[in-house]
Amino acid sequence: MSERPGDRPSRSAERHREIGEAVGHAVVSGAFFGSLMAGLLLGWIADHFLGTRPVFIVIGIAAGAVVGFWRMWVDYGRAG
Repeated sequence: MSERPGDRPSRSAERHREIGEAVGHAVVSGAFFGSLMAGLLLGWIADHFLGTRPVFIVIGIAAGAVVGFWRMWVDYGRAG
């Protein structure tokens, strides 16, 4: 039994879909990493000016992780 061309997506279309999904995952991963780095940077700045090393760096990393996970939750919730 042979398949008709319209029955199944072409290999090219399937490959484009896979690439699109990979790019989407990379964007979300980059947003998570950016949230961590922003928390680290803001914590470092606060510690630098207040002289409280490394208190705000730790708080900033934790806050960045929370924001990063929240952004992943929102982004993946919207997609699926």
